[in-house]
Amino acid sequence: MPSRKKTCMFASAFCTCVSSFVVVCVVLATPQWVSSEVRFSRTGSNVTISLKYGLFTGTCEQFVEAGIQVSQTIFQVADAMSSSSTRGLNVATIVVLVLALLSSLLSSGFTCTNAVSNPYQTFLGPIGVYTWNAVCGVLILIAMILFPVNVEGNRLSEELAHSCSTSLEAHIGSKHIYGYSYWIMLLIIFLNIASLIIIYFYDHARYSKKKEQERPIENAPKDVILF
Repeated sequence: MPSRKKTCMFASAFCTCVSSFVVVCVVLATPQWVSSEVRFSRTGSNVTISLKYGLFTGTCEQFVEAGIQVSQTIFQVADAMSSSSTRGLNVATIVVLVLALLSSLLSSGFTCTNAVSNPYQTFLGPIGVYTWNAVCGVLILIAMILFPVNVEGNRLSEELAHSCSTSLEAHIGSKHIYGYSYWIMLLIIFLNIASLIIIYFYDHARYSKKKEQERPIENAPKDVILF
């Protein structure tokens, strides 16, 4: 059975890993990734398309120049995409987040195993927790880069706006505000860092204790050791 100190520290790391898993689920499920206002010119007036969307679904509102709301619709992001580049990056972001979800799940399993037992395999110990937490953090960082690249670089909001309204002519300008579904990915990174710090302190304390136990033998007189 593991010591009480090991159980407490790995139980704390387990809580942070489970929290990371839950937050990744929230990120995938909620559509509040970005809010965009895209302005177009149309015969006789200007039109503003207000979009709020995530990786799967979104809402679209259309306003004429006087600020009067004309329509509001709910759309599927994948169906509204017309170019392969935007669709590819959107799929890549989803795949990266699913991999991060699996990494956080594995990290939770490893920390739970160490909290209740002393695994013999080296990879099931702190090394495994380090690995899966680091992988999860890197994947989340990649997702945080891919989505803005799709919005800003591939003009995803402009593309989605065209699917929400017809007879749009010249694009005048766009404004993007990233929502909580995007920014809480920073919380996942912080939770992974917290797990790494907890396991590092445990590993460091265990190493220091091991060195202290070896020191009396190293400092003992040679005749005592021979005896």
